This record gives sequence, structure tokens and C-alpha cells, in this order.
Amino acid sequence: MNAQESTSTRPYLIRALYEWCTDNGFTPYVAVRVDDSVQVPREFVHDGEIVLNISFDATSSLQLGNDFIEFKARFGGKPRDILVPVGRVIAIYARENGQGMAFPPPVDSLVAAPSSSAVLAPVADVVESGSSVEDRVVQLVPAVDVGDDEPPKPTPGPAGGRPSLKRVK
Repeated sequence: MNAQESTSTRPYLIRALYEWCTDNGFTPYVAVRVDDSVQVPREFVHDGEIVLNISFDATSSLQLGNDFIEFKARFGGKPRDILVPVGRVIAIYARENGQGMAFPPPVDSLVAAPSSSAVLAPVADVVESGSSVEDRVVQLVPAVDVGDDEPPKPTPGPAGGRPSLKRVK
């Protein structure tokens, strides 16, 4: 089996970063490029993208498979079944500090004109120029100066401490 025939690393990286987020008490978010294959509430899609909280507290029956991310969640109090093809995930990151990983956008989004909020626009330029896969990494948070020993602090929640999710039944 050569590199062309091997399975995608994307689902493995998504699962690894999900586990890293949960192990460190962070809230894992996925950014998804929406098309007809993505089953999400369309009223929450902005500029062809949606950001989903995939934490244990926000989802039920979460399955991070090789082909799909599936779960049940409430949007505006209404239960919804969510189905996202792994290839449509453009980023996974921790809400609290923005650390995570961006992926090259799906092929069809390279053809479309970039939106004003397209965080991954540089990736499209890299893909079109034929650069290597290693060059396709996009940073989600501003770079920290090399002289800084301390990472950027997350914004405190409403109580001034660490943000938390309150489950209302």
C-alpha cells in the first residue's frame, strides 16, 4: 500500500485532539464546511460554515468514526441528529485557548470564492501552488513571540474564573 492508497490521517488527528482537549479540561470545538452531505441545523450555518461543540456535556451518543462524526445535540432547545463527514471538518480546537489543528478545506471549497471570514484562505493558496502537505498547516491563534515563556491566557468567564458549562434540565 502506498501513500495514495492509505487511509486519511484526518479522523485519527481529530480523535487525538478531542482526547487531548477532554484530558486537559478544555471544550473541543470542530469547524465544519457545510454542504449537502452535512446534516446540521441550517439556521446556525454562517458563511457556509458551522462550529460545533463536541464535548461530552454538549453531546449524546458521540461517535468519532473514520468516515463520519455522529452525535445528538440540542439547538435552541430542540434535539437534533448531527452527521458530519470527516472530510468536511476544517479545524478542531479548544475553545478556551484556541489551540488545535486546521485541515485543508474540502476540494469544492477551493473553487468557491473565499468569504471575508475565511480563516483558512492561506491553505487554498498553498494547495493550488502544489506545495507539500507539511506546508499546509494553518495556525488558529496568533503566534507567540519566541521571547515569551508564557502562553496566552484564556479570557475568563462571567464569574471571572474558568468558563464552565451549566446543564439545565
